[in-house]
Amino acid sequence: MFDKKVTESYNIAKERYASIGVDTEKVLKQMQDFHLSMHCWQADDVTGFEPHDGGLTGGIQCNGNYPGAARNVDELRQDVLYAMSLIPGKHRLNLHEIYGEFNGKFVDRDEVTVEHFQGWIDWGLQNDIKLDFNSTSFSHPKSGDLSLANPDPEIRKFWIEHSRRCREIANAMGEAQQDPCIMNTWVHDGSKDITVNRYMYRKLLKESLDQIFEKPYKWMKDSVESKVFGIGLESYTAGSNDFYTAYATRRDMMITLDTGHFHPTESVADKVSSMLLFVPELMLHVSRPIRWDSDHVTIMDDSTLDLFSEIVRAGGLDRVHYGLDYFDGTLNRIGAYVIGSRAAQKCMIRALLEPTEMLRKYELEGKYFQRLAFLEECKNMPWNAVYDEFCLRNNVPVGESYIPMVEKYESEVTSRR
Repeated sequence: MFDKKVTESYNIAKERYASIGVDTEKVLKQMQDFHLSMHCWQADDVTGFEPHDGGLTGGIQCNGNYPGAARNVDELRQDVLYAMSLIPGKHRLNLHEIYGEFNGKFVDRDEVTVEHFQGWIDWGLQNDIKLDFNSTSFSHPKSGDLSLANPDPEIRKFWIEHSRRCREIANAMGEAQQDPCIMNTWVHDGSKDITVNRYMYRKLLKESLDQIFEKPYKWMKDSVESKVFGIGLESYTAGSNDFYTAYATRRDMMITLDTGHFHPTESVADKVSSMLLFVPELMLHVSRPIRWDSDHVTIMDDSTLDLFSEIVRAGGLDRVHYGLDYFDGTLNRIGAYVIGSRAAQKCMIRALLEPTEMLRKYELEGKYFQRLAFLEECKNMPWNAVYDEFCLRNNVPVGESYIPMVEKYESEVTSRR
């Protein structure tokens, strides 16, 4: 009976959208091709599986100690698969290097090989889940405040070799899944207080990156990510937005836009059209920065809606990749996956359901009243009925019905860890 009502509501919405020139069936098809790259680090608060007792360092932190975090590879995979079962569509998994299978042995980061991720490659193939990858410069004895921009050539050599090996691993992942693996490079390098050697650090960072990206690969794509500052590194960041915009443009490579890595009043949505004119593709890391890079669970807030709307309006659907990047240890981690993933999908379906061509025409004709009126009325259109139908067609819970399923999983699985 409930399924029938969902479809009845969708059919009404279908007619309503058709009246303004929007084909909801086309939108549902587009949503099937909207693949999130879900971040593995939400499941364990960015701890990873290296055999060490150290906490998070390198300008990041995770708050909260909600019970049930994944303690090993098997638990993390179990949690990811269950979360994915509650999210419509087919999605990727984004791994950091610290999530390799080291089997309790110490493998330093400049020694990591494909072997340590073969289990992930096999798991991805078995479950039809494509993988993306990240180098990991934080939470290591050689991290300090500077890694790739460190004046010490031995420290730089260590992190250059780490990054090179990560690219090789990413390429192996991409070849196995016959789809390029996106590898993101982000380093925390910066300073807590006044810095007088800004140029030198950035010059060293550029030289390190040049060495890292020297070898071309067929089955991986490189992306570089900026940040305003890190915790404990508030005064200066070598890899700023200006630095990486110039670097990626010069090398014709992808840029990662993390929605938490800019000033709170800065619009990440506004960057999309500028970036797409000069770089081949964009990678998104979508989070909710309540107070700068606080990495709260993504919701349907204005900034995320604006971001996805701009991607559609700029015609960038085939040039943008969608990753999630938040880690909240204060609430059920499976629930956090589901809330954030479904929120990103809702923002995208809202954007796809906009009568973009009509709005463009009004704007070019100077009909600003009509443009604004339709933008306001679109907020009141039955987009939620279309999303419910999307869930129904993918055999996942509709609406709030996933909540008791997450509670049941907590009761039977995560609470017993």
